[in-house]
Amino acid sequence: MYFNIMITFSYATIGVMSGTSLDGIDLSYSVLRKENAWDFRIIHAETIAYPLDWQSRLREAYTYNTEQLKILDQEYTRFLGSVISDFIKKNNIRSIEAVCSHGHTILHQPALGVTLQIGNQKELAALIGYKVICDFRVQDVKLGGQGAPLVPIGDQLLFGQYQYCVNLGGFANISMQMGSERIAYDICPVNIVLNKIVARLGYAYDDRGEIAASGALISDLLEELEMLSYYEKKPPKSLGLEWVEQVIVPILKKYESTGEAAILHTFCIHIARQIAKQLDVIGVGKALFTGGGVYNVFLIKEIKKYTSTTIVVPDPTVVEYKEALIFSFLGVLRLRDEPNCLKSVTGASRNHSSGNIFNP
Repeated sequence: MYFNIMITFSYATIGVMSGTSLDGIDLSYSVLRKENAWDFRIIHAETIAYPLDWQSRLREAYTYNTEQLKILDQEYTRFLGSVISDFIKKNNIRSIEAVCSHGHTILHQPALGVTLQIGNQKELAALIGYKVICDFRVQDVKLGGQGAPLVPIGDQLLFGQYQYCVNLGGFANISMQMGSERIAYDICPVNIVLNKIVARLGYAYDDRGEIAASGALISDLLEELEMLSYYEKKPPKSLGLEWVEQVIVPILKKYESTGEAAILHTFCIHIARQIAKQLDVIGVGKALFTGGGVYNVFLIKEIKKYTSTTIVVPDPTVVEYKEALIFSFLGVLRLRDEPNCLKSVTGASRNHSSGNIFNP
């Protein structure tokens, strides 16, 4: 006689994510379960805004020398430790398998074999008193990969009912299943540019995209943006802050006299067109849209103009904390010694299980 015994694995973890748009540190406490397939439940989630001094330091850190970066890394690790500890205490969290932290990206130049996420020091585990899994990108770059994007394994195993998963954060990125392989890449800048423009007006972000909606199209600017060579590259490919500063910022400066509203309007049209080009690649279907950019009503409206794919915006918790959740998932896969970086996504020489494990 044979018995079909179903084994369920369950992991309670904290995911920590800081994006390039500097809108804050996302923390999610979730339970990830595997029976036949993976599922999840987000129990607590919160975004901790950066104090102004940390915003300033992180924004300019790509210009720092080696010694300055070393000091910044140490101080950011301590800052991150206090944020995580406060989150645990505030929510009275008792059961934690691991804290899975992305850190904050300062440098990302995979072609040069360089990627740096600060806040991933071994000291973090001692500061919070729990096992830490972190620094997920470095190994992939050493294996010849882009080190990004890392979220697609979560898209595949947690959100596989969607043909496309698109995140609108500092950058827009997309993932999709093409045959037996997961394909993913960065599409274009989003909030990292939009927030920079609107900051000149004294705002942290363009609420609902209302300023952008009030502007007029700058045809010459749109044409110049559409011709950027990055958009012609085949994946795997990824973007970083340095590219924005070196390529996008000089272009936008040429049009400063037209005013922020017009530049915001035009850049939103540019984002919409670039994203729409990537949809419908594997056929018209459903696309899950997450990240802070989904609250830009004008931007979402423009994207819908250019694509036949149905855009699905989930509940706010998934919108805002999907990436933090998936970094928890990357950590769980690392604990299980299962691949969490896909060579089809990053271009690495092989699939691998990435991330440092530090015990307190």
